[in-house]
Amino acid sequence: MDPFLTAADTALRTLFATPRATRPCPVLPADATQLDHSAKHHSGALMRVNHVGEVCAQALYASQALATRDAGLRAHFEAAAREETDHLAWIKGRLDELGARPSLLNPLWYAGAFAMGLVAGRLGDRVSLGFVLETERQVEAHLQSHLERLPAGDHASRAIVVQMRDDEARHAAQAKDAGALEFPAPVKALMQAAAKVMTTTAHYI
Repeated sequence: MDPFLTAADTALRTLFATPRATRPCPVLPADATQLDHSAKHHSGALMRVNHVGEVCAQALYASQALATRDAGLRAHFEAAAREETDHLAWIKGRLDELGARPSLLNPLWYAGAFAMGLVAGRLGDRVSLGFVLETERQVEAHLQSHLERLPAGDHASRAIVVQMRDDEARHAAQAKDAGALEFPAPVKALMQAAAKVMTTTAHYI
């Protein structure tokens, strides 16, 4: 029962508790962030989308750790999840500073991501790692696009997104080195379409 209780605890902590980071929130050596109402609203919407991504990351790693029978791989997923918890805490703090709220649909996003991660895990460790690889690649590209869309003066959000992008790129490289299966183009396209629905909805809700 321990793995199931751990998965349930992760879900409750992700959705209802205040996340605690083990690393300090990144900052850029720039002037203090000063945003007008419109820029603050825009940054808040983008960071809400990023918060949803981190909620899903917690679900994915929790479900994949539950599914694998390889103790070493389970430890790898759990370590990655701890770094994603840092991201979750940083973004939640930034949302509070911007006066923005997380997505109202976070329980739905978590459940969907957990189900996908569990299916990938049940298909074997190479498939599970392949799912991590492609997900992290898409997240890295998504974060890069947010760096281009964030208000130029939002140094606080930009610093967080830069560190997240670098962490996600490292997670992808680690999954590849661990023997991840390279997904065919149709599967990648399907994952991109699902992510597009999520990010578009989370921008507003």
